Amino acid sequence: MSTGKKSTSKTKTKAAEAAPVFRSRDERINTGRALRDKVSRSSHAAWTPPTKHRDPIAILEKSNKDRLPELVPIRYGRMLRSPFAFLRGSAALMAHDLATTPDTGIRVQACGDCHLMNFGLFATPERNLVLDLNDFDETLPAPWEWDIKRLAASFAVAGRDNRLSDSESRDAAVACVLAYRENLREYSRMNPLEVWYSRLDEATLIEMAPDEKVRKLRQQLADKARERVVENVFPKLAEQVAGHPRIVDQPPIIYHVADPEFMDKVHEGLEDYRATLSDERRVLLDRYRMVDAAIKVVGIGSVGTRCFIVLMFSEENHPLILQLKEACHSVLEPYAGKSHYENQGQRIVMGQRLMQSSSDIFLGWARGRGGRDFFVRQLRDMKMSIPMEGISATQLKRYAGLCGLVLARAHAKSGDAATISGYLGKGDTFDEALGDFALAYADQTEQDHAVLVEAVNSGRLQALVEEE
Repeated sequence: MSTGKKSTSKTKTKAAEAAPVFRSRDERINTGRALRDKVSRSSHAAWTPPTKHRDPIAILEKSNKDRLPELVPIRYGRMLRSPFAFLRGSAALMAHDLATTPDTGIRVQACGDCHLMNFGLFATPERNLVLDLNDFDETLPAPWEWDIKRLAASFAVAGRDNRLSDSESRDAAVACVLAYRENLREYSRMNPLEVWYSRLDEATLIEMAPDEKVRKLRQQLADKARERVVENVFPKLAEQVAGHPRIVDQPPIIYHVADPEFMDKVHEGLEDYRATLSDERRVLLDRYRMVDAAIKVVGIGSVGTRCFIVLMFSEENHPLILQLKEACHSVLEPYAGKSHYENQGQRIVMGQRLMQSSSDIFLGWARGRGGRDFFVRQLRDMKMSIPMEGISATQLKRYAGLCGLVLARAHAKSGDAATISGYLGKGDTFDEALGDFALAYADQTEQDHAVLVEAVNSGRLQALVEEE
């Protein structure tokens, strides 16, 4: 009897601790406004690198822990291309830096690697195209400021990379923050279901275009994205070998593993992954059988982690290509705390579902025989990033506004949009502050990129520069 009562008491205590405190929107707006006395909005403009223990190469090398050593030179080679490429590959370095900047203490489900190339088009389960965040390797509950600061800085760095003036690059960063602030306030007025159902789909994107020329360009981009489906991707990745389909080796980017137990390990991983799917999606997955698997090097920041593609076919030989991507601990973890998910793949999947407007039907996670965590999704599936090469100042500013809108919706899903909005206010104080921060951090990124170049030239690091 006593055991039962004790258990009931604990259950009640936990329930009371978990119960949300409901406050009106006006109360939360006022709470946010009061936070300005603690952290002024203009204080976000400053960027001063920590004087102690900031060796960018040491931080990058630490982030290579447990990566495949033979692939790390590819990562450095890709980061060498430009300061913007460096920024993309150095999420760990910027997480270290952002942790030293002011924040209000309000947390959201943060992307963790929120730069402009991690936004793009992809297909919903209903086969509609949406523009949304599409990379969540580093997602973790963390200060909302970290995402918007990294995103704003990425526009300043990308602007310079395209030889835009500092004024034009700053304008893009400010446009991003302006859209974030204004749309977050709109989301704070919506009910939770309205926020959850909100999405930036193809029709809306085209409707938002300022003129016919832009409408046509957006339609063309959507048409190209629709071509990136498995039926079109498969012939470029596979060939017939002795009458059986096999992934084509393209070393060092795509290659088979020599380990004779590799395929057995992949089978075991897929079984573990299958258990994370809902019942109806297991039925769908079971329509396919695995025929081959290989390592595929992807991105910049992910290079060196264990990323595999798995080629599968239905009974009637319809292809399906899954990507199994190693899930390491988030780069935010040393500064924001550990995830409450033991499996890092589950951390990524749950963060993605919370931030995205719609997610891949095959999204799931697994733990390999050696104890490594993975998350699983379809390869590409209409996934397309917006091309940055040669982008004009007007185009960059316009795209910045779209990304700011998307990030506002993502943060509104998981965080307190009203309190953040109360802090941000209706004026442009915060927007302008982050415009200054973005340019200052662009300077920092250029300096850090130069340090990487010197480290490679001096032999401290080995880099493999691929042919473009």
